[in-house]
Amino acid sequence: MVKETLLDAENKMKSALKTLEESLATLRTGRASPMLVEKLLVEYYDIPTPLMQLATISAPEPRLLAIKPFDPTSIKTIEKGILASDLGLTPSNDGKIIRLVIPALTEDRRKELVKIVHHRAEETRIAVRNVRRDSHNDLREFEKEKVISEDDLKRGEEDPQKLTDRHIEMVDKAVEHKQREIMEV
Repeated sequence: MVKETLLDAENKMKSALKTLEESLATLRTGRASPMLVEKLLVEYYDIPTPLMQLATISAPEPRLLAIKPFDPTSIKTIEKGILASDLGLTPSNDGKIIRLVIPALTEDRRKELVKIVHHRAEETRIAVRNVRRDSHNDLREFEKEKVISEDDLKRGEEDPQKLTDRHIEMVDKAVEHKQREIMEV
């Protein structure tokens, strides 16, 4: 019972870390990356659809994204979606391909992005700690119901803390890496 609880906690912590990594990948770093717009929701026939399902996204140059819609009639809709997003990018199209020029980041914008990174990291740390708390509560509940012994409870309470420390360390490494990437000129 203790092992199942720990395994469940570890899976939830990994999920929180994965969510953080996906979230950090969408932050603009001054370098063109298709991940910047892949999950951008565009109204396609009145249905919010991720851009990656509507077009091929490539980065032919370090500061340029090229978006080639599968359906050429959707070009205006994709353009509107990009303009409505919080990316701060202005699309230009030639009727077949939308080009997004990624401007160099200003120092103020870099600092804003670093704050956003730290905020998202703190949310992830909180999620990891909540998983630890839930696993502790589950183990105490099992001990009350006499499903596990008091010794199992004591041993089981140490492991979630080790898991938590390891995952928070991974969060810190991801944040450090993203922060270096953002501050790089």
